[in-house]
Amino acid sequence: MTTDVRNIDTALAAISEHWQPHRLTSVNDYDVKVVKLQGEFVWHTHPDTDELFMVLSGELTIQLRDRDVVLGPNDVFVVPKGVEHCPKADAEVQALLFEPQGTVNTGDAGGDRTSPLRELG
Repeated sequence: MTTDVRNIDTALAAISEHWQPHRLTSVNDYDVKVVKLQGEFVWHTHPDTDELFMVLSGELTIQLRDRDVVLGPNDVFVVPKGVEHCPKADAEVQALLFEPQGTVNTGDAGGDRTSPLRELG
């Protein structure tokens, strides 16, 4: 947790890689993460937690097995726990994620896209 003021635009400017979440701050037992997304991620679930996406810029498609959810700037969507999903962005998306501390970005899928939570400098 930080007690300093954090600016979302400054935080995003410090991120150079896609699919690498960085902790902006923490609230109780939750992390608020900033991330840049581009391309297609991996199909995965988070068996024990919901996952909140808030798009700041760009257009993010969250593929679900029964439909696609398309989010634009200032849109928020919660993927319920246990629901398989795969985020996809044709062009770069900047987003906030709200997840319990310790949530792994690839959920139960693992693999080479798994990224440890990074701290902003």
